[in-house]
Amino acid sequence: MKKLVLASNNKGKLTELNALFEPLGFELIAQSSLGISEAPEPFHTFVENALSKARHASQMSGLAALADDAGLCVDAFDGEPGVQTAFYATRFGYAKGDDNNVKALLEQMKGIQNRRAALVSTLVAVRHPNDPEPLIAVGRAVGEITQEPIGEHGFGFDPIMWIPSFGKTFAELDPKIKNANSHRGLAAKRMCQLITESWL
Repeated sequence: MKKLVLASNNKGKLTELNALFEPLGFELIAQSSLGISEAPEPFHTFVENALSKARHASQMSGLAALADDAGLCVDAFDGEPGVQTAFYATRFGYAKGDDNNVKALLEQMKGIQNRRAALVSTLVAVRHPNDPEPLIAVGRAVGEITQEPIGEHGFGFDPIMWIPSFGKTFAELDPKIKNANSHRGLAAKRMCQLITESWL
């Protein structure tokens, strides 16, 4: 089985992506297990940050690398928090973390009628640090922010991301169904196609 370094230390992402990439014969290894530090993410777009992370992980490991930069883009906030999603709660005096992000967002959206939002995932894969042709796949899951958390599954904003086509939040869906239809699942599906076409 081929190894791909995942430029993330998020266990939820590792579990989700491993399940999606296994059929291609790839095993994803978290960069932390190789002692690789996180790359800086100074950019304002998902694609630039993901590319920076992928090149860094590949450089440090000598292996092909996969990076994901994802976030929540809320219409009422002109697309914010976007690339700053992981640190959203810290803007309002809370510690960094999924539960606090959810709490902070619900507080900020109190009284706001337009609750449309999209979870966006941009995956970038490189064969080596200087790969001139990185593979880029984007997945978007459009829904609405609920008034309160609903459901027990998933992580991040899953409990407050209501998906109209299912009539449920991501956190209410069976994990296999969620993975197949989430922003990350859609991006990973596209990335699997790109890797098959370009690398295999």
